[in-house]
Amino acid sequence: MSELDMQKVEQLYGELFGKVEGAMTCALGQLGDKLGLYRALADSGPSTSKEIASATELDERWVREWLRQQAAAGILQYEHDRFSLTPEAEEVFAREESPLFGAGILDSVMGLMQTVDRLEESFRSGVGEPYDSFGKQTAVGIERTFRPFFRSRLIPEVLPVLDGVVAKLEAGAKVADVGCGAAVALVEMSKAFPNSEFHGYDNSRRALARAKVNHTEAGTRNLKIHDTTHERLSEDETFDLITTFDCIHDMTHPAETISAIRRSLKPDGTWFVADIRGYPTFAENLASQPFAGMLYGFSVICCMRSALAVPGGAGLGTLGFPESEARKMAEEAGFTRFRKHDFQNPLNDYYEIRP
Repeated sequence: MSELDMQKVEQLYGELFGKVEGAMTCALGQLGDKLGLYRALADSGPSTSKEIASATELDERWVREWLRQQAAAGILQYEHDRFSLTPEAEEVFAREESPLFGAGILDSVMGLMQTVDRLEESFRSGVGEPYDSFGKQTAVGIERTFRPFFRSRLIPEVLPVLDGVVAKLEAGAKVADVGCGAAVALVEMSKAFPNSEFHGYDNSRRALARAKVNHTEAGTRNLKIHDTTHERLSEDETFDLITTFDCIHDMTHPAETISAIRRSLKPDGTWFVADIRGYPTFAENLASQPFAGMLYGFSVICCMRSALAVPGGAGLGTLGFPESEARKMAEEAGFTRFRKHDFQNPLNDYYEIRP
């Protein structure tokens, strides 16, 4: 065995321990979100562990150790025996109504971690698992992750940029969201454009259940949810707008879905795509995608796993639908116009695609 560079070994241990700290911080962050600890800190301002324990009706010793871990990890501020969130951290961790809220992703991470042992069989067989097998917590986390964007930016910022779409929606259009998940985007659109009709399509029973709850709570009458195991997208050129939000890369047969979308759109219709920002090669992702490590992790544990849920699945993976692939697959399906938009989202690219 060649002589080891112990300085490099120490550096690797530093990297390893940093990753372990990140895992611990995710786990305790999700717990703090669930127990209302972040919200209590935001509402109370700089507080002692006793004050936060009293506000949340939790045991002080456990709260104290949680606060110390979160401060040591850089999430909380600490000064004179008091812990606090910066205004920015309040938006990200404590204010679920904020467009900047991000703690919902911790539900997904912790839900997915509970399924990792089952990946051993996928590595042997080559076949993954369907989305519903990832559990309720994962589904809740995905809904909470995307909700802030849909509720704060979709109607006022995103749709007005798409050529002629808002005018059609105001007059009365037919819209489908394919892979609609919990239907948060659809609910927002159905409320904003009462003259239009909206249809959500998904095959996840967990997502469909949440979609029905969100629809019922919204009380809109121009929205219908469809289970694609029984009812497919109608390929009859009747839709003015079809959306797919961060789901093409998860699909077992994305090319078939894209072709169905093309056949479902009117000749002057619009397909609006949001998907993960990736690049054509692994080398480019290493160089240009700052979250590549996280995204490849999600791919193995969730996205590619879902896209390989059946033998012969496409298995694109989280970073497998970059602009170049989106253009290629859209062209193969018969689309002729492709326009990229930038809505200042560090994780997503957005495409306006038309026949």
